[in-house]
Amino acid sequence: MFLPMSRAEINTLGWDEVDVILVSGDAYIDAPQIGIAVLGRVLMHHGYRVGIIAQPDITTAQDITQLGEPRLFWGVSAGSVDSMVANYTALKKKRRSDDYTPGGKNTRRPDRAGIVYSNLIRSHFKHTVPIVLGGLEASLRRIAHYDYWNDTIRRSLIFDAKADLLVYGMAERTVVEIADRIRHDTALHGLPGTCEIARTVPEGYLSLPSFEEVREDPDAFMRMYRVFYENTDPVTARGLVQAHGDRLLLQHPPPAYESGDELDAIASLPFRRDAHPFYRGKGRIPALDTIRFSLQTHRGCYGECNFCAIAVHEGRRVRWRSERSILGEADALTGHPHFNGIIPDVGGPTANMYGFECAKKIGSGACTEKRCMYPELCRQLPVDHSRYTQLLKKLRRIEGVRKVFVASGIRHDLVMGDARCGMAFMEELVRHHVSGQLKLAPEHSEDRVLRRMGKGGSEALLDFRQRFFSISRNAGKKQFLTYYFIAAYPGSEEGDMHALRRFAARDLGIAPEQVQVFTPTPGTWASVMYHTGRDPFTGERLFVEKGLRGKRRQKEILGGG
Repeated sequence: MFLPMSRAEINTLGWDEVDVILVSGDAYIDAPQIGIAVLGRVLMHHGYRVGIIAQPDITTAQDITQLGEPRLFWGVSAGSVDSMVANYTALKKKRRSDDYTPGGKNTRRPDRAGIVYSNLIRSHFKHTVPIVLGGLEASLRRIAHYDYWNDTIRRSLIFDAKADLLVYGMAERTVVEIADRIRHDTALHGLPGTCEIARTVPEGYLSLPSFEEVREDPDAFMRMYRVFYENTDPVTARGLVQAHGDRLLLQHPPPAYESGDELDAIASLPFRRDAHPFYRGKGRIPALDTIRFSLQTHRGCYGECNFCAIAVHEGRRVRWRSERSILGEADALTGHPHFNGIIPDVGGPTANMYGFECAKKIGSGACTEKRCMYPELCRQLPVDHSRYTQLLKKLRRIEGVRKVFVASGIRHDLVMGDARCGMAFMEELVRHHVSGQLKLAPEHSEDRVLRRMGKGGSEALLDFRQRFFSISRNAGKKQFLTYYFIAAYPGSEEGDMHALRRFAARDLGIAPEQVQVFTPTPGTWASVMYHTGRDPFTGERLFVEKGLRGKRRQKEILGGG
């Protein structure tokens, strides 16, 4: 069964009401890659009755009231993507497409969806049960943050949405605790992994510069973000407090990371791997093609690229599912009526981080004075591709599976840094798991720009490239590499883009096509650089291209016009 989206479905289930209603900016796809589907399934597994309202019409009461009022709480999410990123390009043009909407057209997700949906609920349900914000948008906007689209510092989303609670990070355990506490009439105060509005400061919490301070003073904003970032690891994090006028935002420490057994249990829930029948005849949902038969192997990323928000949302520690669980899921796919024998992706935020982690980080938390992969691979990170290699081999041997591809990101520097198993992994990858082309994300070539990105130099890229084409030739395969580059990153000038273009032509033999203009998204070091015009690690002044014409020019130099 799907989670119900209508009163008729609720009646069919024999329910008189629902305990929780989850409201999302995405269409409802019942798959383990979709946050609302996962949370709904987890809550159902724990005995709660859950309804879904997906992409409600915000101009009428019809959609938001169709399931009635939940008994326990409303869960509100903008969807799988921050709504402003989903709706606008880096050049602030309205996007025409949305992969999470029927028909692929960007017609259903409002700007600042978390705020809009919360207000929609309150306009039709006065004095309602708690409204709980969650998802990526809420997670990255949980403290005062720089907003590129308004070019200003905005308050924590919980204030603007007038919500009762905000859940950040990966929230399966947290939402069950919320439901349990409300059911037993227990206070929601102090829940790990949540933010709330308060009047007093708990003992031991660290004070961030106030919203008013960071709005007026870039240095205060930089100090705020540093303390925030350093308190994202569950092992070492302390609670944080930030004044917003005469009220206080409390960010309680994050919960412990999920265990492998917990991830296996989530993956075993009865996902339909399809869009809800409500969407039949309403047009194809493009995201379904990508995720329906893909396998998630792990969560988290220790790459810590400065432009990426994974560190403050999923976490800096990688935790993975068991091989048994993943193989079992793949075997079950072969019985799905729409499965064509192809698994389009096996991975996580970075595919080849499966199966190894730093023991020191697991026991003592992430280091504050150094990173796992920058400026070079840390000696304490036991890079070992053997488990991922064996997993890929076993997956392609499953009866009914014709091809298994790796489409999520590969860190080529990890591969080249694995002296014992890296080349065996490359042989397996290149010979069996590339669908014609493999995507890499070097982002840039110039050391001074890469330094601001938190990425190493181009030597490993060139070594990987040489080995990739050598293996492809020996295997009799005509395969290609595609490269993602970023234009107008903080610290990048037009001269850097000319140098990158020369590097691409001379060393990679390409005219770049995959070129993105940098978008300063909340929750990243790069947005700090963009807003303040300074390198937060050295204090050095940076050139930051803020004009749309200049951004466009940097992209055009590289050939991505």
